[in-house]
Amino acid sequence: MRTKSWWGWGWADQALDQAGSDQLARRVSAFLPLDGQVAPVPDVERLRRPRVAQPPIEARCDNLARVSHSYGKAYRDVIRNLRNDFPNPPDWIAYPRNENEIEETLDWAAHVGAAIIPYGGGTSVVGGVEFRDPDRPFVTLDLGRMRAVVELDAACLAVRAQAGIDGPALEAALREKDLTLRHYPQSFEFSTLGGWLATRAGGHFATGRTRIDDFVESLRIVTPVGISESLRVPASGAGPSPDRFWLGSEGALGIITEAWMRVQKRPAFRSRATISFAEYQAGVAASKDLAQSGLMPANCRLLDPLESLIAADSDSPMAALLLAFESADHPVESALDRAIELCRAHGGQVAPRETSWRGNFLRAPYLRDALARLGVVVETFETACTWGSFEQLHAAVLDAVSPAIATCRFTHVYPDGPAPYFTVYAPGRRGAELEIWDELKARVSEAVVANGGTITHHHAIGRDHNPWYQRQRPEPFGTVLRAAKRSLDPQRLLNPGVLGL
Repeated sequence: MRTKSWWGWGWADQALDQAGSDQLARRVSAFLPLDGQVAPVPDVERLRRPRVAQPPIEARCDNLARVSHSYGKAYRDVIRNLRNDFPNPPDWIAYPRNENEIEETLDWAAHVGAAIIPYGGGTSVVGGVEFRDPDRPFVTLDLGRMRAVVELDAACLAVRAQAGIDGPALEAALREKDLTLRHYPQSFEFSTLGGWLATRAGGHFATGRTRIDDFVESLRIVTPVGISESLRVPASGAGPSPDRFWLGSEGALGIITEAWMRVQKRPAFRSRATISFAEYQAGVAASKDLAQSGLMPANCRLLDPLESLIAADSDSPMAALLLAFESADHPVESALDRAIELCRAHGGQVAPRETSWRGNFLRAPYLRDALARLGVVVETFETACTWGSFEQLHAAVLDAVSPAIATCRFTHVYPDGPAPYFTVYAPGRRGAELEIWDELKARVSEAVVANGGTITHHHAIGRDHNPWYQRQRPEPFGTVLRAAKRSLDPQRLLNPGVLGL
């Protein structure tokens, strides 16, 4: 069986070896200074003993399980793993098999005063699965045992699945009926349905149903005061939506255990092209026209010239727009032809070869880990803004990271604005990597919120985004959230600290 990396992203056997690290170092040294060292992956050291007895269900307290569940997969998590820095590991990792065992664990936690941290695939990059109160015992509740497809309603194009199922397992079950959820975040291989719902995850597709919210038909949640299950109907106008209340709650209000999700027939027709622009702003204008055209491309991903060079192995420093159309019902070449016409009106030209960006996109987290070991500070952040505010926001973000290098791409485009996604590369200093990144992150976050952007489009809030989320969130809504926390979780058992709760 393949083993997941405990210290970095994804599969352990996909991490760059010494030869791969040396090759990467040669490429990167052209624009960032390196010290020639590769930080070793440490052995897991002895951890603090559990401070509470085992929960009443299957649970582990071995070192590997505890360090694997201590952090998410952000750059700062990788750095702390490489430093063997685990001052506050989970006391236990509990593995419920059903809702009854979740309820038993909540009752036990209330009795012993422990916190419960719900855990899906552990791919959070904002501190969503990391508990930061050193004085309170806590248990990570890993839902990986609850991964069944319970029911498939092909007639209504819907599936009922448990929250712990990961992306590949869910798609494999749907493929048997020639169906798909069509939700592919970059973390797809390792993240779970429950994690997508709890963090309002965004998928790979640029228009249409871009967020997991758009697929939800009904949710089932276990809370410390009872179970909530919403009515499964195509649509309802009966008051505020109970489904929307739990989406994005990050395990602080309840534990999502099941969901009915809208699926669709698998695409049979596809067509794609790469459009190059000599001027980045022309690519931005073309993206706006496409988003407002009604053509609904499956992919409309604009890479700035530097992103195109670094991430797509482009031959020249030009902006690249990756276009794709798909359908389960009809050919889509005419839609692509019209999209190309719109791009040509802004000076775009069809590239002679397709970009290799997709493969590099899937490898990017592994490369990030390798760069971290080489001493480079490299991480991503994302936002969404209106078309009218993008130019100013973009300039402010680049200024905030200077003199570091930053690239930008659009992950999603909407009629009213894009979702820009930035990658920062900065020279590190051994032992000071976290301080360098935290300062960059703070400056960028300030630039984003000061220039009309949201603190996150799809990375959730966790603990790292909370200072800026508090400023973005309307205070009356904050009052409602705090009241909901007190009512549903009076002992603050569930993921205390996320969303400022």
